[in-house]
Amino acid sequence: MKTTRKLFYITLGSLLYAISINYFLIPTRLGEGGVTGLTTIAFYTLQIPAYITNLVLNSILLLIGLKYLKRKTILLSLWAIIWLSIFLKLPVIYIYHTQQTIIPTIVGGALTGISMGLILNSEGSIAGSTILGRILNQYLGIPIGSATLFFDLIVAIPSVFIIGFENMLLTVLELYISAKITNLALERFGSKKVIQIISSHNNSIAQAISDSLGQGVTLLQATGFYSQSEKPIIYFICTSKSLVRIIPLIAATDPSALIITENVRSVRAVDIYRLL
Repeated sequence: MKTTRKLFYITLGSLLYAISINYFLIPTRLGEGGVTGLTTIAFYTLQIPAYITNLVLNSILLLIGLKYLKRKTILLSLWAIIWLSIFLKLPVIYIYHTQQTIIPTIVGGALTGISMGLILNSEGSIAGSTILGRILNQYLGIPIGSATLFFDLIVAIPSVFIIGFENMLLTVLELYISAKITNLALERFGSKKVIQIISSHNNSIAQAISDSLGQGVTLLQATGFYSQSEKPIIYFICTSKSLVRIIPLIAATDPSALIITENVRSVRAVDIYRLL
């Protein structure tokens, strides 16, 4: 069921991304970043359908990602690329025209950001700059949205020679909106939190948390300065969604427990033998 849910969200994200391109960006002659930006440029200059450029270039970048990303991420990204190409090939039902170009810029950026949040939070990507963004996030801890924005701008800014200066500025704005919404979506739904709990009932709370989350927790040895008594600190990492479920368990065991939460940017296990 978990895999099915991920595939559904990736498909939905691919649909929203295709709507952003076909209904808001291309009709307004706006650009994009990364591979998607190259697909719009190829369409404007050579009339090459966006789905063909997307499929070919992203497949190449996916091969590069094989060296740096998990096989599961690659397979989910392939799923996203295939569906994005299918949705891009569908005929446009209604062509949106407006003199207020800021409207499609904002809507396109919002749709792209939401779609990227859905896809990335499901451990996939649409290849392109998101593959490079994932690599930077994995090895340098840079937020995926910000890393992707950097690579997107490398394509978007030179597009001034194809779409003009004003549309290039609108494209940069659209990419910024998309990156901000992507980061917000990942922080809201995929973020990790470090939890520290100080309580005189630490064993009972630790057992309840372990049973609820199905994972281990760590007891850090600490000494109270005033009382000079040992009070182990419960330490563990969980998602924001899990935290909502845990708080009532702690309160039921010890209503006076002190709970400290911190956001963390990246959590991953390191194989020490690969570093030796």
